[in-house]
Parts: sequence; structure tokens; C-alpha cells
Amino acid sequence: MTQTRLRTPPTYEQLRTMTGQELGVSEWTTVDQSRIDQFAECTGDRQWIHVDPERAKRQSPFRATIAHGYLTLSIIGALALDMGIVPENTQAVFNYGFDKVRFLAPVRAGARIRLRITLLSMEDKGPGQYLMKAANIVEIEGEQKPALTAETLVMLYERRRRRAGA
Repeated sequence: MTQTRLRTPPTYEQLRTMTGQELGVSEWTTVDQSRIDQFAECTGDRQWIHVDPERAKRQSPFRATIAHGYLTLSIIGALALDMGIVPENTQAVFNYGFDKVRFLAPVRAGARIRLRITLLSMEDKGPGQYLMKAANIVEIEGEQKPALTAETLVMLYERRRRRAGA
């Protein structure tokens, strides 16, 4: 598999014609123990399987600590933005929700993950407003099974053009 990055962000018109196409593949990012610990501190989810490497080595079926599923899910937004799939003339991007989230394989501390995105639909929701639905696969380097799959719903707001003389 080769990594693809969009060189120039697509326009809204281009996105409307890209349904069913892969939008790109992100760079690899490491999910290290520090990141897992920060997420645990932030959310209050300090289950030993995530934050106690010694116990995990002894008692976990994975023989290592693993990232929270929600940590892996939350990384999707940042990886997608880094890929350059948001049109340049976008004023705002909001997470609108998720469909069909499935956690398929654990992400061990120290593993590298990347995101693969395919556009499912681009729906007009009003003047300058678009609901983008995308299929996301978070791959784990060296693993056959992905960490997760999720359909994201993202609301995009196009920057308003100023009227001449305004």
C-alpha cells in the first residue's frame, strides 16, 4: 500500500464528484504510553489494561498496555485534517457524529497507526453547508486487522464570499 496525500485541498465542487473514492491515507502516528496516560488522566479511565505496563505484561492477553478505543477513535479528526481533505475556503468544520463504529483490534502502546478515508457522500444542507460522510479505517502498522472502522459525519461551512462594494 502506498501513502497518498492530497497536494491541494479539493474544492466543494470536486468533493461532490468524489463519492466512493479514497480521499487519502495519513502519515503514521505513534500511540505511545505517554499519550495513553494523558488520555486516561483526561477522561478518568485509568483501567490497568491501559496504564499499568507491568501488570499488563503479566496479566493481559495482549502482554502490553493498549490504547483506549476512544483514544484511537478521537485521533481520526486530527489525522484527517493533516491529510488536507478540507477545502481551503472552509470557515468551520464540526464533528456531527459517527455511524457504525467497530473496534476490531487493540492498539498496543508504542504501535503506529494511520488513517485511510473514503468519501461516502457529500450532502448539501443549506447555503454553504455540507454534511460529509466518510468511511474511516485506522490501520495498525504490521497488523492484518485494523484497529477500528467508523463512518464519520462532518459538517462543513463554506466561507461566505463578500459582495462587491461591501
